[in-house]
Amino acid sequence: MNLFFVSLGCDKNLVDSEYMIGLSKKAGYEIVSREEEADVIVINTCCFIHDAKEESIETILEMASYKENRCRLLVVTGCLAQRYPEEIREELPEVDIILGSANYDDIIRAIEQAMEKETEEQKVTMIRELTYLPDMSQVDRVITTGNHLAYLKIAEGCNKRCTYCIIPSIRGNYRSVPMEHILKEAEKLAADGIRELVLVAQETTVYGIDRYGRKMLPELLRKLCRIDGIEWIRILYCYPEEITEELIEVMATEDKICKYLDMPIQHSEDRVLKLMGRRTNRAELVEIIGKLRERIPEITLRTTLISGFPGETEEEHEAMAAFVDEMEFDRLGVFTYSPEEGTRAASMEEQIEEDMKIRRRDEIMELQQEISYDKNQQMVGHILKVCVEGYLFDEDIYVGRSEKDAPKVDGCVFVRSPEEIISGTFVDVLITEANEYDLIGDVYYGNEFTE
Repeated sequence: MNLFFVSLGCDKNLVDSEYMIGLSKKAGYEIVSREEEADVIVINTCCFIHDAKEESIETILEMASYKENRCRLLVVTGCLAQRYPEEIREELPEVDIILGSANYDDIIRAIEQAMEKETEEQKVTMIRELTYLPDMSQVDRVITTGNHLAYLKIAEGCNKRCTYCIIPSIRGNYRSVPMEHILKEAEKLAADGIRELVLVAQETTVYGIDRYGRKMLPELLRKLCRIDGIEWIRILYCYPEEITEELIEVMATEDKICKYLDMPIQHSEDRVLKLMGRRTNRAELVEIIGKLRERIPEITLRTTLISGFPGETEEEHEAMAAFVDEMEFDRLGVFTYSPEEGTRAASMEEQIEEDMKIRRRDEIMELQQEISYDKNQQMVGHILKVCVEGYLFDEDIYVGRSEKDAPKVDGCVFVRSPEEIISGTFVDVLITEANEYDLIGDVYYGNEFTE
């Protein structure tokens, strides 16, 4: 029987999908790359913000059309299924199986149960308590991100309870994966040729605090650095208030750890941060950014901001823009505030009009474009280590990423080379051109350069 998977949303969702693919292959199912060839279609959904919810529903309806032909079962799993199981059951009759966000290890059992149902009206629904953490240590996960890169999910859920965020309601409290399981998976990935590990969780910085009683990310990083074959270890989703001196020191001294930190701060102004339920203030943000840059001068800092949070004044928006101008983040994304049902922020007074949110977002992004352009211009003449990830035939140029670029969210390095480069290969590149987001250069051969 053929299975087709669609993974929506974040990279943590993608890891869950890769586990489900691994379980399916172990059970003897064939994984296909075309929807029309599938007997079972599995959609791993997202509903973090309104747009993600809409994309999930649209995808379900699109995939449901294949039930008119070969497809026998339509499976909806992940965050949308966890949050709205009754609504899916009642309003999307095409769906045969509903699996919650902590049920990805139930995929085979659910399919087998659905196959045994006597009528199509009988649906299979499995929603676990969000205290559950699937043990995937024995699963041969199937990597879908190429032969060189893999995400490594080190925890599930979140304890922070930011007022705009629904994640604790659909993913549960923070649950760290046992360190021995993470290391075992990383060793297998390295043995299979993976050279870059990207550590992800709703929040990576507090890894271990629930399981071991203290923050264990620095120790985990040290052990990951000892694994042969891994060249880059990248850390995403670090909350600024949880970044310790020990973590900074490990990042500064371990060569395999990318000098790159994703640190979502969401805003810069104290009153808005308090309304958001964040646990930092402007002064503390300035302090931690200063510490990181002092100890790791070459560090690339990425952050995300929310524009138009309820009650945000024009003065606070302008202050945030001034903060961005002062801090000069290397990478920055801005999202307009999305009111999510069930969150405290959704019921706050002084909700801001959508056009004002968009204007404020665009103003900060225009400012960031100038900052990014200036920073990229400073890279011209420098040599960067680049992981090549593909080739653009029309332009006769390779495309890759440097240590300064996380997959899917940051820019690229376009590489000219007279010789063929296999994807996943690391090469030195002399940067010759730059724009707001991307760099262009030539493979560097010691004292010789490509034309």
